Formats: sequence, structure tokens, C-alpha cells
Amino acid sequence: MQAKPSTVPAEPYPFDLRPAECGLLIIDMQRDFLEPGGFGEMLGNDVSQLRRTIEPNRRLLAAWRAAGLAAMHTREGHRPDLSDLPPSKKVRGRPKTSIGDMGPMGRILVRGEAGHDIIPELYPAAGEPVIDKPGKGAFHATDLQSILQNRGINQLIVTGVTTEVCVNTTIREANDRGYDCFVPEDCVGSYFPEFQDMGLRMIKAQGGIFGWVGSSADIVAAIGKG
Repeated sequence: MQAKPSTVPAEPYPFDLRPAECGLLIIDMQRDFLEPGGFGEMLGNDVSQLRRTIEPNRRLLAAWRAAGLAAMHTREGHRPDLSDLPPSKKVRGRPKTSIGDMGPMGRILVRGEAGHDIIPELYPAAGEPVIDKPGKGAFHATDLQSILQNRGINQLIVTGVTTEVCVNTTIREANDRGYDCFVPEDCVGSYFPEFQDMGLRMIKAQGGIFGWVGSSADIVAAIGKG
């Protein structure tokens, strides 16, 4: 049975969820970012700050699939020849090891490498679009807009990593394109707790300038009503 429209608790005010018009967009839950021994940890980051989002995302994705709703995934990365990699992105931060170089799980942020792929716990099912993006936002230089339009989607549940970078950038891009975005705070993560907090506060500030913030449990409950 198709999940019915419902009102979901959220900040700054309740979110009117229309499941038939809503897509789940899971941002960059990639091995190099989340797994011990990956590129993220190699840089000195605490991957447990991101890994805490895996189980809430798994529960949400399972419920979303069970309701027959549209789910999509993104991966940040570049072509093997790096022809879509701006020189400024390659050198920013003056890293000793940068995009395209060998990392713990293959060439860093290169499509087709083990570290670039999505973690097994959230691996895309057959028929779920995977958007390979060269930038932080999921709309930049991708076909995401066409996919959403063709499926009649005008609302997004946005999850993934990291809250202050790719999640926030995607939500801002979506907002400018007229999409309503709901962010389950337990399903997004940052390596830096202070950025996690500020990233969520910026989304819901000023009456929801970029979107709504709430809980994945409330979304699961809403779509489970049938």
C-alpha cells in the first residue's frame, strides 16, 4: 500500500511529507570516508563520527524500500584520467597525498576504485540511481535534476556525509531549484562535532531558510502507516 501524506515533527516547524513526490538522497556514504583504514582516517579524522550514521541510514533505507519509494545515492569522485578535476581542487590544502594519488583503498576519489564505492551496509539496490558527482553538490555536473523531474519528485530526504560540506551544499542547490528538503539529524555526520551542530543550525535557521531538520524515526513511522 502506498504511504500516505502526513505531517512529520521537525524544526523550525512540521514537515508536510508527500511520499509519492519525495525521494531519499543518500550522500557520499563511501568506504574511503567511513571505513577504518580509509582515506578519511589516514588524514587523522575520527571515522566513528561518521559511522554512527550507518545504522540510522540502514533502517531508513530499508523502510523506504519497503514502502516502494524512490531512493538515490551519490559518490564524490573523478574520472580515472582526472579530466574533470579542477587544478584548484587537486592542490587545495597543499596535501602530501591528494586526489588521484594512491591511498589505502586505491586511487583517492577516483571512480572505480574500492575506496570510492559505497559501504556494503548501504549498497544501492538494482534500479536505484547512483549519481557520480565531481564536486560537493549533487546537482553540479550531474543528471540528478533530470532524474528527479522525470520521477515527479519535488521533496527530498537528504542524508549522508559530511553535514557541513556535501550535505549542506546539496541542500542549498536543491533549495534554489525549488525542492523542499528534510534532514534527519541522526543520518548525517561530520568528522567535527562543532561542524555537525552548526551545519544543522544553518539549514533550519530563519524559519527554515534551506530546509527542515528532524529524526529518521519520525520519517520511518510516517511512511509505515500506509
